[in-house]
Parts: sequence; C-alpha cells; structure tokens
Amino acid sequence: MRYLTPRKRAEGRGAAHHGAEHHWAMTVSSVGLAFLVPVWLYVFGKTLGESREVVLETFSRPFPAILTALVLVVGMRHFAMGATTMIEDYARGTTRKMLIIFVISLAWVIAATGLFALARMAL
Repeated sequence: MRYLTPRKRAEGRGAAHHGAEHHWAMTVSSVGLAFLVPVWLYVFGKTLGESREVVLETFSRPFPAILTALVLVVGMRHFAMGATTMIEDYARGTTRKMLIIFVISLAWVIAATGLFALARMAL
C-alpha cells in the first residue's frame, strides 16, 4: 500500500501541470508575509512623521534594512504570482500575454526601485 499525501496526488494535474507547485509557493509566501508585514509596519510606523535624519538612521541599521528588503522582494513576488493567476483566469489571447508581461515587469520594477532607495538610505 502506497501512502500519498493530497499534495503528492495533485502534482502534475491540471492544464498547466504545475498548479500544486504554484499553490504551495503562494501559501509559503503568504505565511512569510503574515509574519514580515506586521513587524515591518511597527518599524515603519515608528519612523513615520520623524525627521529625515531619524528615518535615514533607522533604515541604515541592519534589521530594518533587511526586513524592508524582504518585504519588498517577497511581497512583489507574491503580487506577481497572484496577479498572473488572475490574468490567466480572466484574459485571453494576446491581451493575456501582454498583461502578464506588464504585471511581472511592474512587480520587479517596484522591487528594484525600493531596493535602490533602501541602498541609498543604508549607505
């Protein structure tokens, strides 16, 4: 008798043959964001309304800088995967391809811009 988990039974099923992997990636990133975002909001909230020097000093420390970078990268990757799924469900043809390219590009441009701004503050 073989023991197969529900996840193992679902792998390779569906039209794209990667639905279980996509679902698992979305689940992992959402759990990660559930822990990262509240901590980041606390750090960000403490600096909100402060002077420029205080903000630069806060985000030049390792913990807030790394936390902000993680929120940017994981959040934008999660956004790109979720928006791609939505577009795949509701758009067809060339419009679908163009929208997917746009959403993925937008996510990485936002992440790159945020990381650049963070690097400017940290250095």
